[in-house]
Amino acid sequence: MPMPRLRPPRLLAVAVALAIPLVALAPSPASAQSLIQLYDAAHAYDAAYLAARSIYESAPYRVEQARALMRPSVNATATGGHAEFRPNDFPRSNTSTYGATVSGRQPIFNRFNNATISQSERSLVSSLADLDTAEQDLMLRVSQAYFDVLGAQDTLATTRANKAAISEQLASAKRNFEVGTATITDTREAQARFDLATAQEIAAENDLVIKRIALDQLVGQSNVAPRQLAVPVVLPVPTSPIDDYVARAAEQHPAVRRATVAYEVAQLETEKARAQRLPTVDAVASAGNGRGLFSPGVNGQNASVGVQLTVPLYTGGAVQNRIKETLALEERARNDLDAARRGVTQTTRQAYYTLLSGAAQVKALEAAEASSQLALEATQVGYRVGIRVNVEVLNAQSQLFQTRRDLARARYDVLLATLRLRQASGQLTPSDVLAIDRLLTR
Repeated sequence: MPMPRLRPPRLLAVAVALAIPLVALAPSPASAQSLIQLYDAAHAYDAAYLAARSIYESAPYRVEQARALMRPSVNATATGGHAEFRPNDFPRSNTSTYGATVSGRQPIFNRFNNATISQSERSLVSSLADLDTAEQDLMLRVSQAYFDVLGAQDTLATTRANKAAISEQLASAKRNFEVGTATITDTREAQARFDLATAQEIAAENDLVIKRIALDQLVGQSNVAPRQLAVPVVLPVPTSPIDDYVARAAEQHPAVRRATVAYEVAQLETEKARAQRLPTVDAVASAGNGRGLFSPGVNGQNASVGVQLTVPLYTGGAVQNRIKETLALEERARNDLDAARRGVTQTTRQAYYTLLSGAAQVKALEAAEASSQLALEATQVGYRVGIRVNVEVLNAQSQLFQTRRDLARARYDVLLATLRLRQASGQLTPSDVLAIDRLLTR
């Protein structure tokens, strides 16, 4: 952020004091990390995102488990035993039995299993939506932490600059009091402002430490130093009308995609319930070999191939009531889908107007900064010629530095609002983070 020059010769010390904190807080280009670099680091470190990715990677295996319902299955069984027979008036006899059987089944017609497979396949879309949500959340968390550090740095810089300016004003008030051109009141007012600025500096230093710890923890690194915004600052603006963002949100947002899948799964659950009234057809086969399995004491083999038809006749009303239950749950899923669409639509509209408001606020604060700079210079000149009092100079200084702090924060808020609008409309991607990263110093 460029610092305007203070023209009166006596204000040279203030200008130097104002510039020193900004230089001291600004990281060197060699050591500073860009936003995209830290996002990549968090992408490989953040536990919440990695957990969501693991769930997504497990989804295809669940689908294959469901598809196995319509694939052939083969089982092998082995038996062995000893039997003793003692009939009345006849000698005792012993018989040993052992054998092995291989049986197989191939489903031919089973609507219940088909619906289960369709449900599992739809879960892939839901898992991808969950992963997109986690990734977009990570982008925002990294960007928020990144600009929180930059905002804390700017706050500390302006606090120190304000303290330096107050120190200069305090020294001036003491000199004027010593030569008899000012009262002790000016000195005490300046001293009070100086003490307050010292307390504010301590608080700003602590806030910066906390913000840096949060960013370090998020990206898994130590002593992260974000890059400053490049000057002149060029902030992004919405490139499409609000209706375009709203339309995309209603179709592309992960929450809508997830709710759509939930509605489709609920419809398939109703289909499964109705399928319980339908017959199932399976091809079955078995082959066995052993002793005493088919006739006592006789070795033998057995093989069979056939088609098995199963027809449900009576279930005690379970199927009918299950269908009614799934229809009610299907209606609930449809309402959840409507609620998801309305929610993202509202969030998108709010994010759009928040971005426009933030951009307008930045322009207003830029104008306020220029006006506050001129007002301070005029007040300081008036103080030297005796038409302004010390407290007016102190007030003008505080107003200027507060405006600069608010302007820096407003710029960061606009950048974050840009990402939030993209997220609200379901369009946030790493390329959006890269676009913000290009606005930083190289």
